[in-house]
Amino acid sequence: MKKQHIVRKIKPGSIAEEMEIEAGDKILAIDNTEIEDIFDYQFLIQDSYIEVLVEKPDGEQWLLEIDKDPDEDLGIEFEQGLMDEYRHCHNKCIFCFIDQMPKGMRETLYFKDDDSRLSFLQGNYVTLTNMSEHDIDRICRYHLSPINISFQAMNPELRCKMLNNRFAGEALKKVDRLHEAGILMNGQIVLCKGVNDGKELEFSIKEMMKYIPNLESVSVVPVGLSKYRDGLYPLEPFEKEDAQEVIDLIEKYQKICYEKHGIHFIHASDEWYILADRELPEEERYDGYLQLENGVGMLRLLMNEFEDAMERKRGDEDSKSRSTDKEPGDEKTIISMATGRLAYPYIRRMCDTVMQEYPQIDIRLYPIRNDFFGERITVSGLLTGQDLAAQLQGQVLGKKLLLPQNVLRSGETVFLDDMTVVDLEETLQVPIYIVKSSGYDFLDGILEAARE
Repeated sequence: MKKQHIVRKIKPGSIAEEMEIEAGDKILAIDNTEIEDIFDYQFLIQDSYIEVLVEKPDGEQWLLEIDKDPDEDLGIEFEQGLMDEYRHCHNKCIFCFIDQMPKGMRETLYFKDDDSRLSFLQGNYVTLTNMSEHDIDRICRYHLSPINISFQAMNPELRCKMLNNRFAGEALKKVDRLHEAGILMNGQIVLCKGVNDGKELEFSIKEMMKYIPNLESVSVVPVGLSKYRDGLYPLEPFEKEDAQEVIDLIEKYQKICYEKHGIHFIHASDEWYILADRELPEEERYDGYLQLENGVGMLRLLMNEFEDAMERKRGDEDSKSRSTDKEPGDEKTIISMATGRLAYPYIRRMCDTVMQEYPQIDIRLYPIRNDFFGERITVSGLLTGQDLAAQLQGQVLGKKLLLPQNVLRSGETVFLDDMTVVDLEETLQVPIYIVKSSGYDFLDGILEAARE
């Protein structure tokens, strides 16, 4: 019996809409081939002529003949994004952040995925331990790229220890298969002090360099340590001197890789530079920002976009007066912003630039301490509504409070602790404005909030 993949939504103006495929329909097969999951679906719809077998809710089956451009999407969204069940992680990594979360949060936050299909679709990083030979064969046959891999260590024995999985070292051989098939990859190393740093990190970098150019980039990020680590592997936080050593090693191999391959390849996340009290690398060293989701180059890109946005505004002589609708000498418009402690110095610098350029705007910026997960967690993406509420109550918030978009669940208005934006607005008695992630949005958000 063929699998039945239920349609959740049809994109307006798409081929699927034209062919009268509707939500609730089931896609049974394409070109008389059963669809196992999203891998098969994406491969089978690439041809310019395909036959799609659809079953309507009343049981009637339609065989649709579709002529289209090669690689043109049909415009179908399925109830299950993978068109299959999500695969749960079977590792017990010593650095896993999910194991460091308190009890009582929503169930979805405790799900550990380790699914190569999510790597292809959403950019998730996978350990390869959950990837079968059948999966590898299909990735190679369909040439699905890129695949994002959590390496952690290239020493097989150390990798087994870090992932608490006796097959973790052997799983590295799957990288050879992907490399030989020309599959593009990106890598990640979660660095743990005294475990996979120092000589082990250098060994890992050297080994991973063998996969260039198919392995396009590797990020090195410090392990996140919450206050909920009772009974877990004893890990220590990195200090300033540690961060300097990590950066020195990475920049050494950036030079080697650039001279040999024309790419910098190995990248330190922004946190290392802040901890080491060093200037962020120039934009050219990020190789096109391949590792933004791992916090590599986020601050550099934000500042560069902000500076460009400021230059554009300076070219508009009327922008200052339009930004607040106030005349010089009028009372200043106060707005407020909150961010994590990691990015605070850079956001402070940007706010100061805005206030210098627009003297009628007074920005009150507040760095939020992460009491929920612990003070060692400093990124804004892990701030909770309750920490924002507790630390902003009684502060001067002005006519609007601006928050970065990454404090919310993707596409929703809910914080990690299930407090909603409306809940926080009611608690603080101030309208909240959510600012998107770019430097252009940052400036526009401030000017719009001050003008409204």
